Amino acid sequence: MSQLRLRSRQWIVDDQDRIIMGEGRKEILETIERTGSINQTAKIMKMSYKGVWSKIKVTEEYLNLNIVHADRKMGSRLTKEGKELLEKYRLLKESCIEADNQCFKQVFGGVWPVDGEGRK
Repeated sequence: MSQLRLRSRQWIVDDQDRIIMGEGRKEILETIERTGSINQTAKIMKMSYKGVWSKIKVTEEYLNLNIVHADRKMGSRLTKEGKELLEKYRLLKESCIEADNQCFKQVFGGVWPVDGEGRK
């Protein structure tokens, strides 16, 4: 017998539904923070350098903030604003999961046990 649970994702989008911040960008920022390199981030995430850079630029342009500082000699790092964005997204995600779990419990009465064929 397995138990159902809710799984959801959050994206921050603009008025045309273009992603400004989501799980992918969160992972990009966390990896840059960990590695100090956009190039390493691209390799780890199996993306092109240009793909990673363009996602960063879209977010920066929309927010009118620099979130990553890239320096050929010193490597890349998150700016103060980049760290704040990452932390706020983490807090948002945590709050949303908590609220989603509350809604799930209200609708389904907590964890809803079912057998492997979807029967109660």
